[in-house]
Amino acid sequence: MKLMNVLYIMSDQHQGKASGCYGHDFIQTPNIDKLAASGTRFTRAFTNSAICVPARAALATGKHVHQTAYWDNGHPYEGKVKAWHHMLQENGASATSIGKLHFRNETDDTGFEEQIIPMHVVEGKGDARGCIKRPMTGPMKESGTMTQCGPGDSPYLEYDANIANKACEWLQAKAASPNKDPFCAFVSFVCPHPPYIAPQELYDIYDKMEMPMPKMRDPEVEYHPWIKQSQWMRNYDDFVTEESLPILMKSYYGTTSYLDSNIGKVLATLEQTGLRDSTIVIYTSDHGENLGTRRLWGKSNMYEEASFIPMIISGPDIPSGKVSDTPVTLIDIAPTILDAQDLDEVSVAQKLPGSSLIKLAQHDSDINRVAFTEYHAAAAERSAFMIRKGKYKYIHYVSFEPELFDLDTDPEELTSLHKDAAYTDVLKAMESELREICDPEAVDEAAYQSQCKKVEAAGGRDALMARGKYQGTPAPGHDPVFMT
Repeated sequence: MKLMNVLYIMSDQHQGKASGCYGHDFIQTPNIDKLAASGTRFTRAFTNSAICVPARAALATGKHVHQTAYWDNGHPYEGKVKAWHHMLQENGASATSIGKLHFRNETDDTGFEEQIIPMHVVEGKGDARGCIKRPMTGPMKESGTMTQCGPGDSPYLEYDANIANKACEWLQAKAASPNKDPFCAFVSFVCPHPPYIAPQELYDIYDKMEMPMPKMRDPEVEYHPWIKQSQWMRNYDDFVTEESLPILMKSYYGTTSYLDSNIGKVLATLEQTGLRDSTIVIYTSDHGENLGTRRLWGKSNMYEEASFIPMIISGPDIPSGKVSDTPVTLIDIAPTILDAQDLDEVSVAQKLPGSSLIKLAQHDSDINRVAFTEYHAAAAERSAFMIRKGKYKYIHYVSFEPELFDLDTDPEELTSLHKDAAYTDVLKAMESELREICDPEAVDEAAYQSQCKKVEAAGGRDALMARGKYQGTPAPGHDPVFMT
């Protein structure tokens, strides 16, 4: 196999449904759509954990969260578990990151040759407050995230513009030095992660549109008990009004279009430098966004809005205009990058559970491949696990009843089938698939014990509660904002 360059582009909190190529009714994402048309788009792509730090650690290591113990935003990746960046380095190749990493710090050996304008967790520690469990912390009393919204500017918008510019400069420098070994660039944007603030000209695209009402917000909806706990603890919806709801949605779509514009700049530079024909381009996000469905905002659950992500691959030997229904996750990225560098044997030696997207794109869809997701982080008293196989999605909540959805007949996940006797065998089969991967109760306890130690090391529950919750990891050069 011919060695190929890799340009891996990642976003933060881009809902899988929120792109034109994924069938969204009105969102403007021409560059993502063009990329999909030139390559293969996966329709059943999922994060391995619907929150930033563990998702990015799974991406880096190519392993499941329970295999590495990067449980939540208080357990940041520090390089102790080998990442694909290390694997490239050990085999004479290299990788450069540009933008958000959300690792512990810039000085840890994480295998990157260079980190350009990286974003890492707050104070090199991350969110220890989110590790408080049994009982969890109470509802928020204030939220800048939900009240600061609409058209304008933010440090995240400025940071993403800088990331795009640095990525373009880096590609231009690579093109100016021919006959070098194949490169691997990890370009990681922050948008459309909140704050829900969009550039005026992009907000204006959506300003005159009537926003669709998010589903399952009616008072008579009976939410799953695990979800009720999440709504109570992360009570973002308490700060949403009838007037602000459409503004929040328009802002989210505006920041998604802003992300798309920055992706377009990077891809245009790749074309202009003559590197496109020798480069595999991958686009994904770390997780999705609830965007008001079920009165939830942010991520942190197994429903499609939060766990389903875009996944597109384009380049040499990748079928163009193809749509694959094979389930995939972020842990498939590591084998993909190693495959592009002709290092398949490294994936085997490291016992990576994922598969190369290059090979998956070249084959017919395999809907019975299993996609697995787990969640142990903030707003979850107990762990949750998801199996996506065939037409079914199974959600296993430790200490709560499960959920089962037929996504062919119920793509919006409106009615769980777990109490229907006709699906007893399906429920058992899906739980068996889960238990072949891990023991959910044992994993839940391991996560809890690790989180207790993290809380103690950070000064204890009372100290963390007194300090408050910070409103998102700040862009480089900015300080975190704490609220109660």
